Amino acid sequence: MSEPPRFDRGHTDDLMSFLTASPSPYHAVASAAERLEKAGFRQVAETDAWDGTAGGKYVLRGGAIVAWYVPEGAAPHTPFRIVGAHTDSPNLRVKPLPDTGAHGWRQVAVEIYGGPLLNSWLDRDLGLAGRLTLRDGSTRLVNVDRPLLRVPQLAIHLDRSVSAEGLKLDKQRHLTPVWGLGNDVRDGDLIAFLEETAGLGAGEVTGWDLMTHSVEPPAYLGRDKELLAGPRMDNLLSVHSGVAALAAVSGGGDLPCIPVLAAFDHEENGSQSDTGADGPLLGSVLERSVFARGGSFEDRARAFAGTVCLSSDTGHAVHPNYAERHDPTHHPRANGGPILKVNVNNRYATDGSGRAVFAAACEKADIPFQNFVSNNSMPCGTTIGPITAARHGIRTVDIGVAILSMHSARELCGADDPHMLANALVAFLEG
Repeated sequence: MSEPPRFDRGHTDDLMSFLTASPSPYHAVASAAERLEKAGFRQVAETDAWDGTAGGKYVLRGGAIVAWYVPEGAAPHTPFRIVGAHTDSPNLRVKPLPDTGAHGWRQVAVEIYGGPLLNSWLDRDLGLAGRLTLRDGSTRLVNVDRPLLRVPQLAIHLDRSVSAEGLKLDKQRHLTPVWGLGNDVRDGDLIAFLEETAGLGAGEVTGWDLMTHSVEPPAYLGRDKELLAGPRMDNLLSVHSGVAALAAVSGGGDLPCIPVLAAFDHEENGSQSDTGADGPLLGSVLERSVFARGGSFEDRARAFAGTVCLSSDTGHAVHPNYAERHDPTHHPRANGGPILKVNVNNRYATDGSGRAVFAAACEKADIPFQNFVSNNSMPCGTTIGPITAARHGIRTVDIGVAILSMHSARELCGADDPHMLANALVAFLEG
């Protein structure tokens, strides 16, 4: 097999384009599929019979994508090497009856998705994007990527206590964005606007999954442009690196494993959906791949027993203003390389053998890696790693990139960490 490309700052440039093109999970998987198509992958439908031919294939379901590359001559019991990630990010999502308003302001009713830093959504120019479902059952992506909405903060003159007591937001009353003026709030106005924007006829849309996004583009930051600021890096940074790594290793006929990318939706609210990590999608795809190559249940068991998953999600870089919130001996730094995430209470799935797998990949890629554990006095977050390990019986290792401002409308990472992660994933997927 020829050497895969070595990623550099050009990968980070492409990440910025990926973030801009992916304001919703539905756009993210479409962007991922477009990149995989260019690498020779082809989409397969879950309702069709699958064949066992070699090559790259992928399945799309809602805001999730599972892609895999079968080398020539792969046996039915060939193990998988999986990069897991998630496509969703905390934000404000449109309610079923979106048209509302008061006192001469026209507004859009929204619901809080996941656990966003609510203050980061105030006084920010917001676009609207997502998926429209049409009367015939088909879907259409829509993206209004211009200043359309805004959640205006109350002036300090009307709330003098905010400086002393801090900002206090009521999720129901204080986060409804404005999008125009008028006393005549009419049901159907927002969807009619989106139908026109998408080039659809009036009344064609019967369902929608819509969400807000900051329209400010990603940008390099700092004197030496060594930082990257942008939206949805939790966790589209990992999705993008996973896509790039899978495309890089595809075409190799002598791979000892089947490389896989599994990017799920709904991680931010528990993963319990048909497109989440706690659903059947990944297991179904892996099993069907085994059976399509003539395998038996025994082959399936052998393949899963030899499979390893790197669950890649962002983690916390040490914060210079809040260093006491971190473990005193574990301070991941921006541009210090990807992080290995450990929690002995299984909030992360990493154990000693998993650490060895990741260390070997980083050594092969000639990049450093860092260790992350939470401060013992604070609860530890979690991600899809433990879910994947428990649901499928697959050895799983939790890794990621260290960032600041996690769950903000705009996050911050080192500009070199994305391409270092991608190089580590390539080494891992090569087996």
